[in-house]
Amino acid sequence: MILVRQEIGEVLRDFRQQKGRTLRQVASRASVALGYLSEVERGQKEASSEILASVAEALDVPISTIMREVGDRISVLEGMHPFPDVVPDDLVASVDAELSLR
Repeated sequence: MILVRQEIGEVLRDFRQQKGRTLRQVASRASVALGYLSEVERGQKEASSEILASVAEALDVPISTIMREVGDRISVLEGMHPFPDVVPDDLVASVDAELSLR
C-alpha cells in the first residue's frame, strides 16, 4: 500500500539534503519542532498544509514543486509514467499555430 505521508517525507528529506541543510536548520526556519519534522520526514506523522507550506518556504522550494515530485513518485509506484515536466516542442508548435489562426 502506498502511503502519501511517506512519499511526502522522502521528498522533503531529499530537497533538504540537496540544499545542504540540516533538519535543525529547516525546523528552526519553518518554526516547526525538530522532532515533529523528523517524524514527518520518516513518514510517521502527517503534515498539515500549513506545515508543508512552512517547510517548503524554509527550503526555498515552491510547494507545487514538492507536490509534483510526490505525485511523480506515486505514479511510478503505481506503475504509471509521470507526466513530463516540459511540454514537447511539437505540441507547443501546434498550439502556437492554432492560436495564430484565431
